[in-house]
Amino acid sequence: MHSSTTDHLLYYERFKAYQDYMLGDCKTSEVEAFTAEYLEKIVEPCDWQAIWHTDVFDVLVEVVEVNCKELKAKVELVLPMESESRGCDLTEESMKALLEATLHKVPLLELSVVYDESGDFDQTALALEHLRFFYKHIWRKWDEEDEDDDFDYFVRCVEPRLRLYYDILEDRVPAGLVAEYHSTLALCSEKFQEFSSLRSGLDSDSESEQDNVSMVEGLRLYEQLEALKRKLRIFENPLLRYVLGYKVNSGQQSCRAKGPRLAGGRVVHLVSASATVHQLQSLITDKLMPHYSSEEFEVQFHSDPVLAVNACFEGDVVIVCPGLYSITSSISIVDSIEVEGYGLPDEVVIEKRNKGDAFVESTGANVRLSNLKFIQHDAIEGILCVRQGKLEMENCVMQCETTGVIVRSAAQLGMNMCDLYGSKGAGVEIYPGSICSLVGNGIHHCKEGILIKDFADELDAMPKITMVNNVIHNNQGYGVILVKPGDAAVEDLPAEPNKEEESEDTGVKSEADIDDDDDVPVIVVEEVCPAIKHGHSVSPDFAEGNDLIKQELVATSAKKHRLQKNRMKALGAMQADENLLSQEMFISIHGNQFKHNGKGSFGTFLY
Repeated sequence: MHSSTTDHLLYYERFKAYQDYMLGDCKTSEVEAFTAEYLEKIVEPCDWQAIWHTDVFDVLVEVVEVNCKELKAKVELVLPMESESRGCDLTEESMKALLEATLHKVPLLELSVVYDESGDFDQTALALEHLRFFYKHIWRKWDEEDEDDDFDYFVRCVEPRLRLYYDILEDRVPAGLVAEYHSTLALCSEKFQEFSSLRSGLDSDSESEQDNVSMVEGLRLYEQLEALKRKLRIFENPLLRYVLGYKVNSGQQSCRAKGPRLAGGRVVHLVSASATVHQLQSLITDKLMPHYSSEEFEVQFHSDPVLAVNACFEGDVVIVCPGLYSITSSISIVDSIEVEGYGLPDEVVIEKRNKGDAFVESTGANVRLSNLKFIQHDAIEGILCVRQGKLEMENCVMQCETTGVIVRSAAQLGMNMCDLYGSKGAGVEIYPGSICSLVGNGIHHCKEGILIKDFADELDAMPKITMVNNVIHNNQGYGVILVKPGDAAVEDLPAEPNKEEESEDTGVKSEADIDDDDDVPVIVVEEVCPAIKHGHSVSPDFAEGNDLIKQELVATSAKKHRLQKNRMKALGAMQADENLLSQEMFISIHGNQFKHNGKGSFGTFLY
């Protein structure tokens, strides 16, 4: 007794079936009629065997008639009876009695076509799978009550819900968001059931006190239901779900900073699975006594770095002793704290195996990480994201699985003497309006080394970028790539700055040269890097790569300035926005080495 296998269909197969054959451009009120019409064309009307599947039994039946409008089929029991039961005693007599009670009609959604080598019923099996999937994962009981019926149901509801289903199935959605979505969906179903029951019991002509109370309760449930439906629409919209529908920490804890302890004092959190007496003695002598022996500090012990960070208040310190720490939840840093490994990074290793959540997220005002190695497994999010505040990272190793370090708008990252590799995206993503300082790092074996997100046509503050003495090598694409809009307003951007923006020596205008030019923003470009004066000499090829990046960033910034100025002139708001136009973009790019990058040291991508 084997049913046809149809439950492993790909996204585009279901998409095409619903768009081209089952639903087309129907409105919500027309879904039932369109579905029935689709089934009438595809489903064999009789003489095929199916498994009638319920929560308590599976039994083989013969379909003798199909009613597509009612989504039911008239069936007869196949004899001798073939069945499987779960938690009940099933006999031929009891099954016949059940069929007689239901007039031999069973829901099509509960029927799975039995595999037939002839292939005559393959399309019937496929149609029933599309029907079953639609009512289980796409259709909502409250859809047909939507007051706005003048829209394409496929575009508004089917496509986004189908996309979300497959994003969840393929582990592209954080576990916290998935859990919140399913709980919201369950709560919405519960509230809709309550609302429907209450509404069906109301008498519109009655003025009794009980009915008045029920009316008030009904209005309250209706408002709750509408709020939950709006939240579900946010989840189902791929552009909005991360911005509006998902808390930073996957609901594990509040993303608000705790601040200092009310009772005062600071805590040193020691993280160690186990330690020898000699190791503890060294830790006390080398670290605790010199730095944390004042009465202000007390010591707490943990075996899990996540729990240690979660227990922190502002000003606390987490010291992670040598060892391998496997975690399944995010490390979310919301207060100004310091997390450091006691030893070399390869000795203090934190690995994360859960697919759904971010590895490290920082929103603290002033956070520091040092001497740690982070290893990602089976991830779908970046290894570290600075969402807001400032993060200083020194002497850390990051073995990435998806994207690497992300610096969001208005956030600040200082990354010094770190090693980052393995990202399937960019090693470092720099968003507009951020401050990013990369000094002495190795960024290698990623798809792209450093990706600077478009700021050519954004009204965000200018980024401040420092890149000094980094070795960017063996990346699949470019060492550094600038992503910017490719529309007509930006496509005319010159590949290199024109002569008015160049100086004879460097090819990049200095602050003094451009100070009097009204059409070019103040862009401070460091011409000499102290770190290079006393170090090794930089080859001409590397110097050219550094200059290319500087020139493109300056030219792009100048273009942005002119676009902003023209926009404001058109709005008559020039005087009010002088602060915006006087913003500086600080660029310090020196001594970086670019080796064996697939497409070269620097490139631009127009979208």
